Amino acid sequence: MIIQKATLTELEPLTELFDLYRMFYKQESDLEGAKQFLSERISKDESVSFIALDGENPLGFVQLYPSFSSVSMKRLWILNDLYVKKEARGKGVGENLLKKAIEFAKETGAKGLFLETTNDNYNAQRLYEKIGYKKEANYFYYYSI
Repeated sequence: MIIQKATLTELEPLTELFDLYRMFYKQESDLEGAKQFLSERISKDESVSFIALDGENPLGFVQLYPSFSSVSMKRLWILNDLYVKKEARGKGVGENLLKKAIEFAKETGAKGLFLETTNDNYNAQRLYEKIGYKKEANYFYYYSI
């Protein structure tokens, strides 16, 4: 297994994984929409993705979005998407993708790497805690639009 930064060259396997990720969260499959979305993020440098491959077989991906901390006046990275194909789970793919994201955040001088998951995604929670993340008890998060 190799983990590499995804470029437009890896758009097809990344699109496949991204579509599966969205379906995991109960969205309809939309390969063309996924491809366009990812192509724009990569082309405009609006996100950074890493893809795990076993030869030509895509296993999983992680996607990071840039943000900033006004208090520390430093960059933050938001780990918005992490997905491993069902048949590749339990083999260290997710852990290695997360470690790659942490390494990248450190290399870019970031203040931190923020991540979140649904409160019923226990596999993700176990992975995050295994790596050293702790559940944030001091903040509440609200969403609206």
